[in-house]
Amino acid sequence: MEMNQLPNNNPTFIQQLIPQRSPIIMVDTILAYEEMKVVGGLTIKEESIFVNNNELQEPGILEHMAQTVALYTGYQYYINQMQAPTGYIGSMKSIEIVRLPKLNEQLITTATILHEVMGVTLVDIETFCQNELIAKGQMKTVIAET
Repeated sequence: MEMNQLPNNNPTFIQQLIPQRSPIIMVDTILAYEEMKVVGGLTIKEESIFVNNNELQEPGILEHMAQTVALYTGYQYYINQMQAPTGYIGSMKSIEIVRLPKLNEQLITTATILHEVMGVTLVDIETFCQNELIAKGQMKTVIAET
């Protein structure tokens, strides 16, 4: 299997890694992947359903954070030549959003995996915009039963 190089912002490749489809796709780049960590990106576009008054609203930031975690799981499956699973947010804890990013700004989000057991992934997650921490917290995602 030919491995796609990282960073990668090919929309077709990104859609292989996550279960979401337009207009809910809130990651456009996988910047880095390593054991227990992934870095995802998103450039804020006007057509996003989460943009209001030229800013990405809180639900969009949270969805971006969750989809960054999905990139981690999806890339694991990709490496093993398997289709990315569907998952959902199990819980959020200590979420803090400092500011809303504006149109054309780029989010860089790092998810550091704390625990991964039986389809449940617990992560610390931080989102930066122009080298400024704009959101952080903990998130638990769960792979849906098939």
